[in-house]
Amino acid sequence: GGALLLRDNRLIDRAEIIREKGTNRRNFFRGQVDKYTWVDIGSSYLPSDIIAAFLKPQLQNSKEITESRMNIWEHYHLNLKDAEKSEKLRRPIIPSFCKHNAHMYYILLPSNHIRDSLINKLANNGMSSVFHYQPLHDSPYGKKVSRCSHDMSNTIEISETLLRLPLWVGLDINHTLEILLDAIKEI
Repeated sequence: GGALLLRDNRLIDRAEIIREKGTNRRNFFRGQVDKYTWVDIGSSYLPSDIIAAFLKPQLQNSKEITESRMNIWEHYHLNLKDAEKSEKLRRPIIPSFCKHNAHMYYILLPSNHIRDSLINKLANNGMSSVFHYQPLHDSPYGKKVSRCSHDMSNTIEISETLLRLPLWVGLDINHTLEILLDAIKEI
């Protein structure tokens, strides 16, 4: 653990950004921005003792946790197959020579408008889904320190149509899928 003491309140916002790996992630959690993005320099810091204490049982149970996440991922993938066939969404593509660890489950929707509409429909039914992926090249700090030598239209399109679905140990996937599939029918 540790603490940062500042004499000048004008430095607080920047200190938060640096602590959050150069992103305005805190503003996202406060509801001040709709997605967080890279805006300045930042770093990654070691976890505190309390975080490490929570980490230990997670590491000890990592096989069971990963298995649970994989089961949820597979439920999404199987149950969204028909929606993909009817071109309402695109599911993740995992090449045959790769393995994944169920870190997340996302869908790609036909447009930004449809994605935002689906987020609202899900929220109205008590289901949280997020998209907060912003291309680094298009972030304020990315524009300041980098330049693109290629067309980034694919990156921009994916950022506007990607929707991350809830995936955590203990998720009632059947109830979640019921809400999701009902909302997708209205697309």
